[in-house]
Amino acid sequence: MHESSSALEAFDIAAILVVAAAVLGYINHHYIRLPHTIGLTVMGALTSIGAMVVDALIPGITLDDWVAQLLQRMDFTDTLLQGMLSFLLFAGALHVNLEQLRKDWLPVLLLSTFGVIISTIVVGALMWGVGILLALPIAPIWYFVFGALISPTDPVSVLGVLREENVPQSLQAAVAGESLFNDGVGIVVFTILLGAALTGADFSLSEGVRLFALEAGGGIAIGFVIGYVGFKALKSMDEYTLEVLITLAIVMGGYALASSLHMSGPLAMAVAGLLIGNYGFERAMSDVTRDYVHKFWELVDEVLNSILFLLIGLEMIALVPGHGHIMIGLAAIVVTLIARAISVGAMVKTVPGVSLDAPGAVRVLWWGGLRGGISIALVLSLPPGETRHLLLAATFAAVLFSVLIQRATLGKMIERLQRQHMPSVEPEPERIGMGSDY
Repeated sequence: MHESSSALEAFDIAAILVVAAAVLGYINHHYIRLPHTIGLTVMGALTSIGAMVVDALIPGITLDDWVAQLLQRMDFTDTLLQGMLSFLLFAGALHVNLEQLRKDWLPVLLLSTFGVIISTIVVGALMWGVGILLALPIAPIWYFVFGALISPTDPVSVLGVLREENVPQSLQAAVAGESLFNDGVGIVVFTILLGAALTGADFSLSEGVRLFALEAGGGIAIGFVIGYVGFKALKSMDEYTLEVLITLAIVMGGYALASSLHMSGPLAMAVAGLLIGNYGFERAMSDVTRDYVHKFWELVDEVLNSILFLLIGLEMIALVPGHGHIMIGLAAIVVTLIARAISVGAMVKTVPGVSLDAPGAVRVLWWGGLRGGISIALVLSLPPGETRHLLLAATFAAVLFSVLIQRATLGKMIERLQRQHMPSVEPEPERIGMGSDY
């Protein structure tokens, strides 16, 4: 009976989230009319704030406790990092044009690796200075942990804007490639720094490089192997129901395998998705199968993105802001924008490419470097205490600014730049972004 109750509880949580996303999405579509992801984030945040206000005004009502318990049972960090992220990255990679990505492979590689590392260092150093000015009780290493968790960009919203605004294919591929791979790189860097922060040991650069090479390199290798095995399996048949199931097995089995071997699951999913999306679609699937696989992953992508942004808003209930929280949150917004500008500028100037050297491209990469669910999940995984509360405030501020301000104004920025500099290029029908929401 206990096992059945647990299973029912898990189902109930999933049902609540799906119903809430559907209802709030319906309200947003018909009445508020914000972009879908922005609307769900805003209404999730308003729901959290509303629950706290009701609790304060009506004694005996504990809506905020109920929402907090719901989120705690679900465990947002594990749900995203061990579940949703694998599906989102694979679905995104399916629609990245590998041929276009190859043309700018070096700038994309630098942006998604050294760009993350530079951003981590810049954010850590600047936030350390902010912490000294505000006299915050945070050990220096934790500022660099924050730098690692806030540096990965979230592709969910920005690539949808790039598609809508008819941005050149080369820039779309560059943004898609960076977003796909810097998630995995950021998680690896975060894991290494968090280990040093928790143990209290001095950070060893050589040990960090070794662990990074092992986790990142191993994840890429696993992704290539499972992607190739999946490709051969898909090529051996023409049965769309089974082929959809095979792609699902690639994601779930591949991510579980990478995690069990302590390799980077996100990087594995990015590589596997690129292989299936480029070679599998073209050489191993009939037109009927390709259509079914595409629509299946488009639906998965849409549903999970809706739930993800709703959860980002709801997780605000975990934050009880004070003066220090507000100040570090405001500082985090400015610092992350500065770090993004430095990391993008450094990488583009180091290896200028045709697409990334185009007028306006650097500004799109900078302002389009949105933060999202991965940063929220990572900060929620930190151990309880005042440090966690302060870094939680900084993370929420940076993420909400990204979703509500940068995402909302990115389209207008691109339109202005197109009128001034950037050529308008007709998008290809399929490989122009990373899925329906990308």
